[in-house]
Amino acid sequence: MLADGGVSAVKVLVVAPHMDDEVLGCGASIARHVEAGDEVHVCFIAHRVYDHRYDEARNEVEKGHANAARKVLGYGEAVFFGLDDERLDLCVQDILIPLEEYIYKFRPHTVYCPFRGDNNQDHRAVFDAARVALRPSAAHFVDRLLMYETPSSTEQSPPLPENVFYPNLYVDVKAQLGSKIEALACYETEKRAFPHPRSAEAVEVLARKRGVEAGFEYAEAFMVLREMWRSL
Repeated sequence: MLADGGVSAVKVLVVAPHMDDEVLGCGASIARHVEAGDEVHVCFIAHRVYDHRYDEARNEVEKGHANAARKVLGYGEAVFFGLDDERLDLCVQDILIPLEEYIYKFRPHTVYCPFRGDNNQDHRAVFDAARVALRPSAAHFVDRLLMYETPSSTEQSPPLPENVFYPNLYVDVKAQLGSKIEALACYETEKRAFPHPRSAEAVEVLARKRGVEAGFEYAEAFMVLREMWRSL
């Protein structure tokens, strides 16, 4: 729950398969959490592999972009797991072990993860790892698990029922959309021109569409997988 109106601040973890997914999926909501006094961390699972090789110099540039976006959104900590992208589906255990360790270290109340039906094998693998790491138990502390949509991945899935993103939570981000678009611009190597789904114009169009669905000017939309209300 966003800590508005005097509600106690919460710890929020965003699980991002790649650098820029955190902005595309929930960048404005991250900014809103921060404004509400919540503590937000982001786990970046993969680094880029170029021509089947790890390029340290290029990945350091991308980390710089991610940290620039972090400063725009204002969240606290960015963690880089450094697994090879486009191969995450080959061994979900490689994601699960460090992710579970970080979850138990940070102990978040709210977790955002990618949509299980995304048209990207890395996104699906990260969802599977997060689902296992966050399985319900009496000892667990996560109260809310949400999936975000990622432009250029979520809407490009095959038109099958299990791949359709059905939002059941809309966050009014009129005040934070500018920060999202500014953070997206930090990823200089990922910039695309309209009508690409990851262009600034398309991101604004999606936010307006989601807003119209909920009676807001602009919104980010999520699917709530689990929400728990504990005893006081």
